[in-house]
Amino acid sequence: QSKAAAKTGTSKYQWGIMKSLGLSDEEVVNFSEAEHWLHYFPPLAVQDLKSMGLKVDWRRSFITTNVNPYYDSFVRWQFLTLKERNKIKFGKRYTIYSPKDGQPCMDHDRQTGEGVGPQEYTLIKMKVLDPYPAKLSGLRGKNIFLVAATLRPETMFGQTNCWLRPDMKYIGFETGSGDIFICTQRAARNMSYQGFTKDNGVVPVVKELMGEEILGAALLAPLTTYKVIYALPMLTIKEDKGTGVVTSVPSDSPDDFAALRDLKKKQALRVKYGIRDEMVLPFEPVPIIEMPGYGSLCAPFICDELKIQSQNDREKLAEAKERVYLKGFYEGVMLVDEFKGQKVQDVKKRIQKLMLDKGEAMIYMEPEKQVLSRSADECVVALCDQWYLDYGEVSWKKQASECLQHLETFCEETRRNFEATLGWLQEHACSRTYGLGTRLPWDEQWLIESLSDSTIYMAYYTVAHLLQGGNLRGQGESPLGIRAHQMSKEVWDYIFFKTAPFPKTEIPKESLDKLKEEFEFWYPVDLRVSGKDLVPNHLSYYLYNHVAMWSEQREKWPVAVRANGHLLLNSEKMSKSTGNFLTLTQAVDKFSADG
Repeated sequence: QSKAAAKTGTSKYQWGIMKSLGLSDEEVVNFSEAEHWLHYFPPLAVQDLKSMGLKVDWRRSFITTNVNPYYDSFVRWQFLTLKERNKIKFGKRYTIYSPKDGQPCMDHDRQTGEGVGPQEYTLIKMKVLDPYPAKLSGLRGKNIFLVAATLRPETMFGQTNCWLRPDMKYIGFETGSGDIFICTQRAARNMSYQGFTKDNGVVPVVKELMGEEILGAALLAPLTTYKVIYALPMLTIKEDKGTGVVTSVPSDSPDDFAALRDLKKKQALRVKYGIRDEMVLPFEPVPIIEMPGYGSLCAPFICDELKIQSQNDREKLAEAKERVYLKGFYEGVMLVDEFKGQKVQDVKKRIQKLMLDKGEAMIYMEPEKQVLSRSADECVVALCDQWYLDYGEVSWKKQASECLQHLETFCEETRRNFEATLGWLQEHACSRTYGLGTRLPWDEQWLIESLSDSTIYMAYYTVAHLLQGGNLRGQGESPLGIRAHQMSKEVWDYIFFKTAPFPKTEIPKESLDKLKEEFEFWYPVDLRVSGKDLVPNHLSYYLYNHVAMWSEQREKWPVAVRANGHLLLNSEKMSKSTGNFLTLTQAVDKFSADG
């Protein structure tokens, strides 16, 4: 099935994936019940691994949901401990969210976009002035704004115009304050989950229009020295990023300079889109940032240096942007207003706040790249009430970094990936409303999501056989005669924390000491082997949670992590969600266990 999947390309429905595993339609139906997965696949996984010749202590295997009462108790203990230590907090947070599923979409719930997080933009409000374009005449009396998403709010002093794509579909929708925002439907959908609209997730569309229908609109834009700027055509705007509305700063953006120069030079282009000369010709780039080696107008400088002829010179423009974009941010010095003489990177947030405080801009978020949930829903960024692990907290991040310093990673690429992840990792939503897993012990309407309940289960391996007696689901007789309900927080403390006192319990001390000895014998984890794609999530959370749980026992911190690469099948990464995969059984049958 893998070649067929490769030819058809993108996502497949779960039904088709299940059938490609050899299941009949009658069998697939049973998987609508979540717990059926727990019955069906684990025995097959054991069988497949045995066929490969793997030597495993199967007594220590376990199911990681509340179906297993011992593991459920273990995870509850972990989360109660993390909360006691102020590692878990509650509040509204921006998170990748699936509207179809009605809950945050964590990495393991994604078909595509693993590792992608929310990206913050400054949403620039450009007010439409009288006379309104004919297409907007029915909205007279309303405040109408073209809204552009920018990563560089400090460059707004240099705005000369706004860009729209003539053949792109836009909408006007009503915000919670009664204003009308014009942008793409995709951007409006994101905004509706971030408090922009009256009802969460609902976009009240008042107008549908094409970009060409509002070209030439007169606009009032924040910070620029030009009292009026105009909406002009740009043919290269992408619909899958930002709002479809682009603010133009030709002093510092090579793309903007090339497009503005095209309009100035080509009267036929202006005529084609109904753009009058006075909307373009008087507008010159405004010097706002001094950049070493490029002067105060870096975009015109680099376009001349690379001999860029028009906005269609895509390769040269990409090179130009690469050369000046980051250099301008890190080395540029402001030339305007009270920010004159200050480094760009030092004033970016202050300039953003200036516009936010005046109501001229807003914070807008969207996924860094497209994220599809396993239900094939394009995810948004939503402002959600949620419990979250505060991985951005300074002292916790510092301890995780100390752990990484002493960690054997076997190759520099893995270490760099860890360092990059620890650099950007902030809050991680650890709760969801449905699925499989353990309930938050202090707020049982929430389930702990699957990347959060699997960070220290290596500690559970050390005692699983003595609690579960080889029963995957923890439903059998414990070899030590211990029942799951007896595993209180104090009992777990005694097993895993060297200095914890003996708890008040009916469990004999001899039994608990046996569990404690197992843990002390096996820990720390000498080697954790996993996929390189899990460095930005599971493996980094693994470090964070170990240093949080054993903050005073550094000898229990992980020793080494080996990150595997990916085997390619049909020149692509194997993936269940796309149907491009070979099962272990198929691989052993085709190549043999030693092939």
